[in-house]
Amino acid sequence: MSRIAIGSDHAGFDLKAHLVGVLQGEGHDVLDLGTHSTESCDYPPFCAAVGRAVRDGEAEFGIVLGGSGQGEQLAANKVHGVRAALCNDLYTARMARSHNDANVLSIGGRVVGIGLAEEILATFLATPFEGGRHARRVEQIMAIEQEESARAADRQSSPVTES
Repeated sequence: MSRIAIGSDHAGFDLKAHLVGVLQGEGHDVLDLGTHSTESCDYPPFCAAVGRAVRDGEAEFGIVLGGSGQGEQLAANKVHGVRAALCNDLYTARMARSHNDANVLSIGGRVVGIGLAEEILATFLATPFEGGRHARRVEQIMAIEQEESARAADRQSSPVTES
């Protein structure tokens, strides 16, 4: 089975706790990167930690959870190499994996119920990447990421001139 990193803010905590149990029950090794309570907190650090675990090979897939899942997906996608997808339905979960080779799943705990969240997770994990024409597109996405990283590095290393 897979090693899966998971993280949430307070709004996604209850769903995270439930999904950790589901994943462990299926034999997955789960790396729970927090939060560990329903106390109000900010989601970016937890989502970045999940993204880094996937990027660094500590986990095959990542899951980020919050109220809507939107901010969580955005935060995870700031980690180089992460392709996080917000999936609040089965079709999106299937397409995120088969066409986009998504490696991080984001779910809105205030958007979907526990039963649908379980189905979304199962669909995401069971769907293979199709490759083919989709591989070319994923490579283009990764090239954009590389180009933007290089531009950011150039901006940081270039002296600022005042006019």
